[in-house]
Amino acid sequence: MKVLFIQPTPYYDGRKLVKKKKLYFVGLAPAILASLAPEDVEFEVCLETIEDVDFDTNADLIALSGMGHAIIRSIDIADRFMAIGKTVVMGGYMASLMPHEAKEHCHSVVIGDGEASFPKMLEDFKNGCLQPFYEDPLEDFSIPLPKYELLAKKNIGDFLPVQAGRGCPNTCSFCSVYCLYKGKYLKREIDEVIRDIRRIKELGYKKFLLLDDNIYSDVPYLKALCLEISKLGMKWLSQCSISIADDPQLLELVAKSGCIALSFGLESISQESLSKMGKGWANASAYSSQLKKVVLAGIDVSTEMVVGADGDTLESIRATSGFVTEQKIVVPRFYIITPIPGTVFFREMSEAGRIVNSDIYSYNGAQAVHQPAKMSPQDLTDAYWALYKDVFTIKSILKRSVLRKEFWAKPLKYLFYLYVNLYYRCQIYQGITPNII
Repeated sequence: MKVLFIQPTPYYDGRKLVKKKKLYFVGLAPAILASLAPEDVEFEVCLETIEDVDFDTNADLIALSGMGHAIIRSIDIADRFMAIGKTVVMGGYMASLMPHEAKEHCHSVVIGDGEASFPKMLEDFKNGCLQPFYEDPLEDFSIPLPKYELLAKKNIGDFLPVQAGRGCPNTCSFCSVYCLYKGKYLKREIDEVIRDIRRIKELGYKKFLLLDDNIYSDVPYLKALCLEISKLGMKWLSQCSISIADDPQLLELVAKSGCIALSFGLESISQESLSKMGKGWANASAYSSQLKKVVLAGIDVSTEMVVGADGDTLESIRATSGFVTEQKIVVPRFYIITPIPGTVFFREMSEAGRIVNSDIYSYNGAQAVHQPAKMSPQDLTDAYWALYKDVFTIKSILKRSVLRKEFWAKPLKYLFYLYVNLYYRCQIYQGITPNII
């Protein structure tokens, strides 16, 4: 039996595929699922951003990831394989949020976590009794050693992913993580996480990406984990709540353990917008001082922000550009807030009759699909792209990357950030939303 796992690439400008020579951020799902498959199952991985899908494959089962707006490409691939008689299954958070819609394009959908569901699905497929849906929520978050060698042989960046936890205690209305985990935070045993990091080190890597929806969710756990990581001499990066900046001892421990970069979902510089999206616990007026604390600790800052929440105006969106440049955020990313089916935000917009585009498979985070409170959908879309172009002017790029006092301490690092920003700039002018793939 052979399984072909495909991680589809997103579309841009209609049906053009986003293609790259190298994939810097690679998902962990294929390595985990491969480790869960019986030894008599051949498991092949296709990362479509850097590889082509083999539609003539001899694989018995096609497993498709349904992540983010790449779900549109997932559906197209699924339909094509279905048309030639292949058995197709889908998983990932977009497929999990819309399982019945996804089922129209495949034989079976794995809803939510796949650690328990995927082996059952493989066994059922072998026995000819594949079920339409599989849903087995995690009770004990433990996994075998991922088959990292399947990823290491690809043309990827200089780090591999390791997962510590899933879920987040925060309840942001637009967030798919909250929709799936309902405020729960599941974490793995520290020894198991360290086992995976050691394996990555054995494969010759000096860095790893600590996958976690919010590593700040359990402070005692994070402290214990950092103490163990510090023994390995590895560099790492992750994402978490900006609130970590208000815990100087923890921030110092994280930095000393080898953390070189953290990504923060700041979402908005408008406190009204933060409150409207269920993130009123964050303090927009404190963002500036919090970001400075992180940088002073020796940790680089990446941010993700959304525009179009009910507190946003065209003026506040324009002001976001100045904030990002002034704070010298080395890798900023933006999205239009989008009512993803299954989220609280989707329910709110539906009940208010404010969804202006009902084609959920066209949602890409770069075009307004709801009626904002203080502007038109087209004005929001235009403001979004104007924000990106303003943040990625040559002047802003230089100020955020090389024209900073930290440059001379580690010039190669900031020259790399300069390259990343220039690459993002090229994508923006092609109409491609910069992302972490």
